[in-house]
Amino acid sequence: MQVRKHWIVVSLLCLGGAISYLDRAALSIAAPLIAKDLKLDPSHLGIVLSSFFIGYAPLCFVGGYLSDRIGPKRVLIGAMLFWSLFCGLTATATSLVALVTIRIFFGMGEGPFVANINKLVSNWFERKQQATAIAISNAGMPLGAALAGPVVGFLAVREGWHFAFISIAILGVLWVLLWAAFAADRPSRSGEQSEENSRRSGTVESPIAQKSLAYYLLKPSTITTAYAFFGYAYVQFFFLTWFPSYLTTAHGLSIKSMAVATVFPWVGNIVGLIIGGLVSDLLFRLTGRAIFSRKLILTTCLAAGAICIALMATVKDATSAVVLMSLGAFFMAATYNTYFAIVLDTVEKARVGAIGGFVHFVSNLAGIVAPLLTGYLVQWSGDFRSAFMLTGLIAASGALLVLVFVRAPRVQRGVVDSTQSSNALP
Repeated sequence: MQVRKHWIVVSLLCLGGAISYLDRAALSIAAPLIAKDLKLDPSHLGIVLSSFFIGYAPLCFVGGYLSDRIGPKRVLIGAMLFWSLFCGLTATATSLVALVTIRIFFGMGEGPFVANINKLVSNWFERKQQATAIAISNAGMPLGAALAGPVVGFLAVREGWHFAFISIAILGVLWVLLWAAFAADRPSRSGEQSEENSRRSGTVESPIAQKSLAYYLLKPSTITTAYAFFGYAYVQFFFLTWFPSYLTTAHGLSIKSMAVATVFPWVGNIVGLIIGGLVSDLLFRLTGRAIFSRKLILTTCLAAGAICIALMATVKDATSAVVLMSLGAFFMAATYNTYFAIVLDTVEKARVGAIGGFVHFVSNLAGIVAPLLTGYLVQWSGDFRSAFMLTGLIAASGALLVLVFVRAPRVQRGVVDSTQSSNALP
């Protein structure tokens, strides 16, 4: 029962993530058709693609804060219902203003999801399993994005892009019914995680926070982790919002061919996400050094991913572009668990939701900047080369800052600095 309940929660989160990214990627896949119907030029399309994150980014922090206050189960029920409603309403958009408005509200609904995953993993799993649990919980997101290409592409071509958004919205409502029936905020007192194991793994929750929220928000480890996550997200959102259009405009792929080609980077993303989590936890168990393990994965893989993206400025054919994007997606995804694992390693349990939400909020500012800036760079330069170079530079600088500024909590008088884990050694 112990193992089953833990992994039921993780499985539902994975499924919810798949639906969330199926929703989110649908607009990018259908973008050429929507742009044609609504007469949108590249700069207008950049505004539409960015508008989602105007609503999404601040709700990452708000959703994380609410998970600390009222519990993640209730937050996710409300969030999924809200975003499913506005996903469906996307089909009703007939103008740029209407589409932007709907996307902002849709983003607000999706904002709390990832921060609440972090809170649930903190509640349910021992420290030595947390990076793996984060990776598996989030693996549904790239899976949903990978499915978005063929699924949305097929539905949009066969039935029209309006039908695709309505169909996906229905999936969100069905997930809420499963979540309400089977999920819980934390293990019951009777059993899944004993108090002895909780103390040994450093996951005992204090009902009252020992440090202020501002204390953690201003820590160098929080700020630099948030910026590095911004670099990761800049690549992710460039790919999510502009890569389909890049393949059709720069390399002449049809909608059907583009839909198939976008699957490969998402497969790399899924594999990298799971491997990154497993290796991070393995290094932690072997070395006993949590921050060292997270930083090693983050800095090497983020730098490698940045190089792959920058090299895309030099390619001349679609195959090379897809290969480099797939490799970049693999390396970038391998870092995903580390941003949240660093939060779990350096922040007391009562502040995990809010600080994880803040880090996610900062990262998703890239969702506003990347699509918009890419649209203007493409319109200004006439191609994607400058956009690729800038994307790689931002990601590489994030890796460098983490290497320099993220440090394990200092041990003072035998106690690790107010964090939830006695295992977070240098």
